[in-house]
Amino acid sequence: MPKIGVEDYRRKSLISATLHTIQDKGTIDIRVSDIASHAGVSSALAHHYFGSKEQLILAALRHLLSDFRAVVIIELSKVDTPRERLSAIISTSLSQSQFQSENVTAWLIFYAHAQKSREAQKLLRVYIKRLQSNLRYYLKPLVGDKSQEIAEIIGSLIDGLFIRQALRFEKANAEFARALIEGCLDLHISVVR
Repeated sequence: MPKIGVEDYRRKSLISATLHTIQDKGTIDIRVSDIASHAGVSSALAHHYFGSKEQLILAALRHLLSDFRAVVIIELSKVDTPRERLSAIISTSLSQSQFQSENVTAWLIFYAHAQKSREAQKLLRVYIKRLQSNLRYYLKPLVGDKSQEIAEIIGSLIDGLFIRQALRFEKANAEFARALIEGCLDLHISVVR
């Protein structure tokens, strides 16, 4: 296993502290000093590594996307058929771990922050394009020319049900959300065939 350097460790600690601070405060309206305190470093060191609060937040968002992408790749490697791969994407997107409070808070704030920040908006576009591209690719052998339309429906359901489930007062029901999307997908595939 590669050895992690002090700089990498500090960067990762600050990114983790950013996510924890956002969760604790329930908002993106946080201070670098709050993040630094959570990471056990000085504000000056946080500024040294990231330059600004915005850069820390963007690094945290990149981290979320990178972790999510890594899990999707692992899950896709476990299955073979296009239909199984679509299920892997749905399952990963709406796994119970995605509904942990830290992830939920970060994702919801990510969506909201993208309305004001051009850089956050670019990151959100990358996520959406990657999701749509994967869905279209695995849908193509199953539904042909309808792949774009159905990918848009499934992608919208994934994001919409995540938000709806995340905002529930009781514990989110990831299994219910996945079953709804799987049913919708099966219906669209059967209509095309």
